Amino acid sequence: MLINLLPDFFAVIDSTDRVAAYMRYFEAHRRILESYWTNYVLDPEGPHFQEVVRATTHANRDDLRSMLARIDVVALARLAETESRRVLDADVDTDVVLMVGVGAANAGELVVGGRGMAFIALEHFTGQTNPETSALGLEPELIPLWLAHEVAHAVRYTSPTSYSEMRDLIAEAGGNYDYWETGRRASLRELIINEGIAVQTSRIVSPGHAAWEYFGYARKEYARIREAESFIMRAVAKHFDRAGLGLRLRYLSGGMSDDARTVDRSVIPERSGYFVGARLTDAAVSSRGLGWTVRADASQIAAVAASQSAAASA
Repeated sequence: MLINLLPDFFAVIDSTDRVAAYMRYFEAHRRILESYWTNYVLDPEGPHFQEVVRATTHANRDDLRSMLARIDVVALARLAETESRRVLDADVDTDVVLMVGVGAANAGELVVGGRGMAFIALEHFTGQTNPETSALGLEPELIPLWLAHEVAHAVRYTSPTSYSEMRDLIAEAGGNYDYWETGRRASLRELIINEGIAVQTSRIVSPGHAAWEYFGYARKEYARIREAESFIMRAVAKHFDRAGLGLRLRYLSGGMSDDARTVDRSVIPERSGYFVGARLTDAAVSSRGLGWTVRADASQIAAVAASQSAAASA
């Protein structure tokens, strides 16, 4: 189901007391926004919540208004939702949420009460950077790519036929996704393959983009990761069966220090795990299909990759 929070957000921006209006908006959509803040921003019960709200509600939004005047984002989202469900053989209901965020993630996945969600924060897709909103300046044509990526996560996490670690961990938490807790408890293999499946989904749903855009890399970052591919694969393999938030942050998060990304005295490029995950899921998607891959245990997917590699080298 498509949930469009844009009208309510602009009602906040157009109000005389924007902070108070945002608080009412937050309460009206707490089921979505509390999970968004907790997983991607900061604790909404913490001391800095209203500080971020104030900056968000008073930022210049001319770039966003201009983009929305020329791009039918609702149509883009509906198309991405429909196509993603088709290629994933979706057997569970998910929500696609159009929203304006607070400059944190440009897109992400949520699970609340057992229902998966894929959100897109449209301030990042205006085609121009905006220092007041921390907007990334991504082109709006990338919206379907990112939504497909997040829908894949939602299906993997909530499908009744999924055998993923993530589904089990979320079920144990009462059907609620927690980025930090799953980062601590899920194996690195699961976390990396999980992102690889999402990259594969975005390629199928939204073809024709530059190769690096499917990973969220700049062109130079993509070239650097490809050059270091063998080293990165060996570094990741050493930790595949381990779990730990530091591993998730090292291989799948941006903003980490060089020290945090150093392995054997070499610095691993940021978010290089997305590339590794796509490599490891290529064989499963091509031989078993995306519908099987999105539900399979990560060890099964890795085994398909290893079998194909062994056959190729025989």
